[in-house]
This record gives sequence, C-alpha cells and structure tokens, in this order.
Amino acid sequence: MKVGAGTKLPGMYVTWPHQVSIGANCQLEHSIYFKFDGIWKKGQTILVGDNVFIGAGCEFNIRKGISIGKDSLIASGCKFIDHDHGTQDGTRMRLQSGEERDIKIGSDVWLGFNVIVLKGVEIGEGAVVAAGAVVTKPILPGEIWAGVPARKIGKRGMA
Repeated sequence: MKVGAGTKLPGMYVTWPHQVSIGANCQLEHSIYFKFDGIWKKGQTILVGDNVFIGAGCEFNIRKGISIGKDSLIASGCKFIDHDHGTQDGTRMRLQSGEERDIKIGSDVWLGFNVIVLKGVEIGEGAVVAAGAVVTKPILPGEIWAGVPARKIGKRGMA
C-alpha cells in the first residue's frame, strides 16, 4: 500500500494492499474496507488524493477503479461499487459477469453520511451529495444532489 506523509492508518480491512494509494495528510477513521474485488493484478486501482477525510465504516468495493480528488470529505458509512451482476434469466446471477466502470470523485467534494456511489459515476469538483443519497448519474461541478436515486436540488453559492 502506498501512503503519503502525514497520513496515519487506523484499523482497517484491505484485500490487496498494493491496489491502494492514499495521499499525504489524509485523515482516515476506523473500520474502512478497501476491497479490490478482482483477481490479482499490478498497479493501483483505489486512488485517494491528498488531504482527504474518510469516515468510519466506508467501503470501497472496486474491480475497475476509483479516484478521489484532494481535499474531499467522505462521511462515515459511504459505499462505492464500480461493478454489478448480470440479470439474464436462465443462468444464476452469481455466475454472470456484470458491467464494470470507474468511479471518479473530484476535488473538494463532500459526500454526506451513508451515500452510495455506483459504477460509472463522476462527481465534479466542489459538488455536495446529501446523506443517504444513491448516486447513479454524473454530477457536475458545484451541484448539490440528494435522494434515492439522487437528483439535483441546487448549486453551491446560490441562495
């Protein structure tokens, strides 16, 4: 695992440590799960930028890749899943391959408590996602989203 200067690691779970890169001066709380959910391969697929906060109990369930930009705030209980399962009838779902797409979180993003971010989502710089939201679509920079599924409810800096 690559860990930047000034970052202290609490008790956490990591399936393939070489897949994880955590930037400098990050604050991580306990019980975070960095789960690379694929077969062994070279390189890093879970990339956390500098000065990022990640709250207790977050889960990164990644096959393809996730990046989190610098200065972002990830509240406790957030989940990131970059893949799914097939749903064709006639074959057990557990035996079907699903689509895999990277997740990209920009810089200075705030994700509230228990947000779920699904495959292929890109969240732009300075965006805010309210607690409990399920994000299935891209969020533009500075937008505020909430709900299940998440939808735009505002823009930062607007009254």
